[in-house]
Formats: sequence, structure tokens, C-alpha cells
Amino acid sequence: MTAGEEQQQLPIASNDDVVRARRLVRSLAQECGLSLVDQTKLVTAVSELARNTLVHGGGGSMRVCCPQERGRRGVRAVFEDSGPGMADPEQALTDGWTTGDGLGLGLGGARRLADHFELETAPGSGTRVTVTKWVR
Repeated sequence: MTAGEEQQQLPIASNDDVVRARRLVRSLAQECGLSLVDQTKLVTAVSELARNTLVHGGGGSMRVCCPQERGRRGVRAVFEDSGPGMADPEQALTDGWTTGDGLGLGLGGARRLADHFELETAPGSGTRVTVTKWVR
């Protein structure tokens, strides 16, 4: 996120917060003018990332804003946690790979659903995932 962008922050500490994250992002996506299809893609990605933040990161936060860059606008969500981090981020992005009971589609699916995806992690230093969807 850059200086000057109005952003909202939401803790991710419970299943209720995952629901709140989805609602907030859907509302901002509507306000920013994303199509219904792109709203659905972004909300799906946010749902996966919020759940990962809670389950694998032990909780954290989501910051969300409507950036304007190079004549376009969109919605950006940043998830951060202080959890164990990932030893092999590329493996975590592989479909079918999971550390839990899920289908292993969370990170890879979120990456495919977003226009921009960024993953920052290291063992012992938590995880930050940024997704952006631009208005078409």
C-alpha cells in the first residue's frame, strides 16, 4: 500500500472475522466499480487468504484499500500474520499441496483469481500476502 491510499484494517482472529473480511472486500469492490464476476473472484481469494491467516498464521490482520495507479483503480487486500512462515513458498502455491485438511487450492487459487499476487514469507518470520483486482 502506498502513502495517500485510504485503507481499512480488520483483525483476523476468528471465523467471524473471515466473514467480515469477505463482506468488507465485497463492499469496497462494489464501490470501486469491479464487475460482479471480478467481485466474486476477489471475494473468493480473500476468503481463502483470511482463512489461511487464521488457521496457518494463528491470526493476523487484513488491510484493504482502493488504489489508483497508472490511470486504473481497483481493490487491494494485504494479509499479514506473525505465524511460522513457509519454508517452501513455491510448494505452498502448488495445487493439491496442503498442510491441513483442505483441498490445497488456497494460495494457488488466490493467485489465479487476482490480477496481482505477492507472497512474502520465511520460516519464523510470518507471512504477508497481497492481492489486487483491477477494474476492467
